[in-house]
Amino acid sequence: MRLPARQRRHALLTGLVALTTTAVLSAAPPAAAADTWTEAGSDRARPLTESQGLTSVEVPAGSPNRYTGIGTIPLDVSSRGWNHVGDPDASYDGFYVEPYQRDSGGAKMFRVQAPGGTWSEYVHTLSPGEAANNSWAAIAPDGQWMLSGEWGTMTRLLVFPTPGVNPATSPSANLPQAATVHLDHAVRDLQGCDFSGPTTLLCSSDDPEGTLFGLTKPLLQIDLSAPAGPSDISGHVTALRQLPLRSGCSGSFETEGIDYDRRSGTLRVIVMSPGFCILTDSKTYRFVRG
Repeated sequence: MRLPARQRRHALLTGLVALTTTAVLSAAPPAAAADTWTEAGSDRARPLTESQGLTSVEVPAGSPNRYTGIGTIPLDVSSRGWNHVGDPDASYDGFYVEPYQRDSGGAKMFRVQAPGGTWSEYVHTLSPGEAANNSWAAIAPDGQWMLSGEWGTMTRLLVFPTPGVNPATSPSANLPQAATVHLDHAVRDLQGCDFSGPTTLLCSSDDPEGTLFGLTKPLLQIDLSAPAGPSDISGHVTALRQLPLRSGCSGSFETEGIDYDRRSGTLRVIVMSPGFCILTDSKTYRFVRG
């Protein structure tokens, strides 16, 4: 579940809206060469509509990047209790997926827009011991499988058939968990992941403690032992760098969603500023390899 600090930030943004209206675990993967990501610029992140996540969209051609925030949740969705949207993703053939959670728990929801523009909803009933938060979705390059994670300190990622894409899914049936990615190193408070290759994920962590990797708010790389699918696999975790933490205000930053655009090779990560500066100098940072 979200931490108290996240709840306070959620309450602040809500107020702003009102004011503005194999069945066997695979062998551990070999350590892969970790990429180096260099900061290449930034853009202002609007707190109401760009504070949770982002994704680049390839279909149709020329589509703008898409963002999520409390201000992007449709009224009919929030009125049914789905009051938090996480970091979205889009398949290479144009299916767009937003992850939702609600305070009552018990289920997660993935809202899917097909390339033709129609929307549908896929609900996943929580498995025993599964955390209720739904911070992000990452669609594998083949489009058929989707990864998601849980808040807190975790040693796994969850694998689902991609709703609306995988023929095993239906809006009228429970979206089942298909497999698990078992991590060789714990991760904390993942806010977003995106595939940069068939078996490589880049993830933004909101870890405030820094005890897992020796730095807070890290950019992580997770190398999978095999492409995501219906069987359990393993994942090798590497911390690449600390994400930028710059603001005119002091206090706790919150790292948010992440996107890798394979067309340009650009990585983007949202970092929300502390306190009042969430309104003035929150940023989406851009990175390039090297």
